[in-house]
Amino acid sequence: MLSVRVIPVLLLRRSGLVKTVRFRNAAYVGDPINIVRIFSEKEVDELILTEIRATKDGKRPDFELLEQIASEAFMPICYGGGVRSVDDATRILRLGMEKVSINTAALERPSLVQELATELGSQCVVASVDVQKDALGRYQVFSHADRPVPETNPLRWIDRLIRLGAGEILLNAVDRDGTMEGFDLTLLRLVRGRFDVPVIACGGASDLGNMRAAVREGALSAVGVGARFIYEGPYRAVLVSYLTRSEIESLSAGVVS
Repeated sequence: MLSVRVIPVLLLRRSGLVKTVRFRNAAYVGDPINIVRIFSEKEVDELILTEIRATKDGKRPDFELLEQIASEAFMPICYGGGVRSVDDATRILRLGMEKVSINTAALERPSLVQELATELGSQCVVASVDVQKDALGRYQVFSHADRPVPETNPLRWIDRLIRLGAGEILLNAVDRDGTMEGFDLTLLRLVRGRFDVPVIACGGASDLGNMRAAVREGALSAVGVGARFIYEGPYRAVLVSYLTRSEIESLSAGVVS
């Protein structure tokens, strides 16, 4: 039996951590170094950190801040945001990050995924794909940076990214982001068994039962969780949390082989 990976997903905006709802209304939740330190103390196995403004602002990653964050982390981190070249990605890995995530840069120049995979290895390259329903209820690839999308069909876009060398897919359901209304199980059923690299489902995680449903319906080995690990209670007070080992093991039991 494989162990399900339960990965906190943190959003960085400039020097602060924020949380969005459906990719909008970013609310400050705390200092990134402090929150990463808390997740380290909770013995989180890995973490995803995404800078949500770097690409829109035309900036490169804040390498100095990333070095400080990496120094507080005892778990592997995948970083995304503003990575536009092999040099950027190489520098991030040298700071102590384990993987780089590519989203907008892949939309603008898909060959970057291949360059990264060739130079760094596919195991270091995570392709992030944002998916949103259109007015007719069809799933479409979405660009949070308002860039042209070379392939609107999520399944075809994911397939192309994998053929270019992506070692993992981070699948973000935009309509569920930050809502804690549950994973989009219909979307996860679409990707079930279609790809030969891990798909990390993200967007909407609520309770343990919903995480279990996502793992089962999508035949997933990994889920990304944002708001659920940042907020507590109906008024969304900031309180960093994580699952216990027994809860993680319960996700794995009988649903992933």
